[in-house]
Amino acid sequence: MTASTRTHLSPALKQATPIVVDHGKGSWIIGTDGRKYLDFTTGIGVTSTGHCHPRVVEAAREQVGKIIHAQYTTVMHQPLLALTDKLGEVLPAGLDSVFYANSGSEAVEASIRLARMATGRPNIIAFHGGFHGRTVAAASLTTAGTKFRSGFSPIMGGVHIAPFPYAFRYGWDMDTAVAFALKELDYLLMTMSSPADTAAFIIEPVLGDGGYLPTPPEFLEGLRERADTHGIVLIVDEVQAGVGRTGKFWGHQHSTITPDIVITAKGLASGFPISAIAASTELMGKAWPGSQGGTYGGNAVAAAAGVATLDVVREEGLVDNAAAQGRVLLDGLLALKSEHSAIGDARGLGLMQALEFVDSAGNPDAAAALRVQQGAIDEGLLLLTCGALGNVVRIIPALIVSDEEMRQGLDALSRTLKNVL
Repeated sequence: MTASTRTHLSPALKQATPIVVDHGKGSWIIGTDGRKYLDFTTGIGVTSTGHCHPRVVEAAREQVGKIIHAQYTTVMHQPLLALTDKLGEVLPAGLDSVFYANSGSEAVEASIRLARMATGRPNIIAFHGGFHGRTVAAASLTTAGTKFRSGFSPIMGGVHIAPFPYAFRYGWDMDTAVAFALKELDYLLMTMSSPADTAAFIIEPVLGDGGYLPTPPEFLEGLRERADTHGIVLIVDEVQAGVGRTGKFWGHQHSTITPDIVITAKGLASGFPISAIAASTELMGKAWPGSQGGTYGGNAVAAAAGVATLDVVREEGLVDNAAAQGRVLLDGLLALKSEHSAIGDARGLGLMQALEFVDSAGNPDAAAALRVQQGAIDEGLLLLTCGALGNVVRIIPALIVSDEEMRQGLDALSRTLKNVL
């Protein structure tokens, strides 16, 4: 290598904004150019307590001075025990056993491995538009876009995809969409994956990369009924929707169901990499010996940050704040929709909301969504796009977002829409 040769990041990585971060605080990112940006991306829903919450920073700093890596199948450490206790206070009743990993994808794979081992069945049914990760098995369950699952075939077998009740796309009311999706699921169980061969259903309570679509409570309840009837494990992927994001601690709590397995990651530790699956001790006990583990899973510093995060979420009332600010956000988005015909739909739960853009004929308009996302940067507001067709702009404030910050964000979005549409 010559002195002039430089190493670069992979060209396959695409950055949504041109910003180089100097530091962040709360809801704000400050670039190396000194400009402040209101961050309504939160690392794709990760920095739940905002950037560098003092209590999370202090917990991590203190833990770094004690022990950084204590591999948890070799020795146990206090932060992981404390985090498990804290999770026990918020997990659904009966889900009293937890396995930790590093990422959402890993946790997804652990959940389907457990479901297959517990049932002795091969097949997993996922739902159209779902995003469950980028590793091979997780990507095999993902249909939020071909970019996540194409180019490295063969992907994992035993996966079947059923329709999701995407009412706006179909042009139907929600009841019609739910009835259709449940009917098609029943047809799939009769024609492609017999219940006797079906280990699990896996679904997000709000589709993430698939377009920020809340899963109707009636659909989740229909899945629970079918899972109970056929002995199928119901896995709810709360990687993005969990830890208060939707105005409930868990996204599925907008319905009456209790999952068999809950997956959590992203907002659990305010930016430190940690994930987990939770199930009943009975179900978790059906995992084969040696099937759960990993070098970095349940890292001591990440676990300490997780403990601090859960304390902050509880003591600062951040779930209630997400619900209250979410109502303000949705009202603001609906008002913007009434002003701009290019906005086909405004939707979401809590602080997980989106605008879907369409052209004059009502077809998906990815170019408009990109103009809005890029134009918002000039207004000091950071947003992201999503959706299988790229025509959705998602809005993901931190759970600590204030009244003033929400007003600033909506004002910046309003100016952007007027400038670019």
